[in-house]
Amino acid sequence: MENRITELFKIQYPIIQAGMIWASGWRLASTVSNAGGLGIIGAGSMYPEVLREHIQKCQRATKKPFAVNIPMLYPDIDQLMSIVVELGVKIVFTSAGNPKTWTSYLKEKGITVVHVVSSVKFAVKAQEAGVDAIVAEGFEAGGHNGRDETTTLTLIPAVKEKITIPLIAAGGIATGRAMLAVMILGADGVQVGSRFVASYEASSHELFKQKVVEAGEGDTILTLKELAPVRLIKNKFFQDIQNLYAKSPSVEELKQLLGRARAKRGMFEGDMEEGELEIGQVSAIIHDIKPAAEIVADMVAEFKEAKTAVAHL
Repeated sequence: MENRITELFKIQYPIIQAGMIWASGWRLASTVSNAGGLGIIGAGSMYPEVLREHIQKCQRATKKPFAVNIPMLYPDIDQLMSIVVELGVKIVFTSAGNPKTWTSYLKEKGITVVHVVSSVKFAVKAQEAGVDAIVAEGFEAGGHNGRDETTTLTLIPAVKEKITIPLIAAGGIATGRAMLAVMILGADGVQVGSRFVASYEASSHELFKQKVVEAGEGDTILTLKELAPVRLIKNKFFQDIQNLYAKSPSVEELKQLLGRARAKRGMFEGDMEEGELEIGQVSAIIHDIKPAAEIVADMVAEFKEAKTAVAHL
């Protein structure tokens, strides 16, 4: 499955495990990398010294490439960047901010830089900033999302028209068939989040993993656009948001309801009622929790089978 993404990252398959908060620790990242994909440590939920520990453990667990995802809104971003440079991380995914801020610094250190976007406009800006590849994430994706609500099916070909660097599709991808579909639309690889949440190696709470498996069509929704759009599973906390919206709340009132560590409370600590449960629409077709290596192998096998079927149409 050699292409521009496998060549860029020096991996076997163009399958990237998303750097998700409270799910993407060293166990998941190293397992995906050992299986032939690109594992990512999600630094968004880590203090600097916690990130250091996860990178060091990942380096001991795999000799294959892995990456670190760093949201640029993180308050200790200077420390996070220093740690990835100090420990010799070779690939960094940046998100939630201006790619111009850190791309030059990282590339000067010999690091491959990938930036996550949700629109054509920001894809073009990321390319102009000098990133090596782009993740274009559709509205279906879990967690924090784009305000424009552009679906993956529309976003990928639209971005492909405007950029020349490698393109990774994200949002609504959990199967080999979906992988083939977005690659036909112009992607060079896929970033997969929700499917890897429902894996044994994900660091998220077992109750959250089970909630993902139980989710059906329509059980997630994008909300809190006034703060930062986020796709959530419907639960008591989500209903509290809806009740507050009925009163036309101010931004401050929304912030007060959200409070602090709401995502940790749900996804990491297992509070299924009061916690923030971030997951994608594709959870509706995820029906089991299984090893991350098996997820990679299943996607590759299904991709090849679907590709053969398409060739015979």
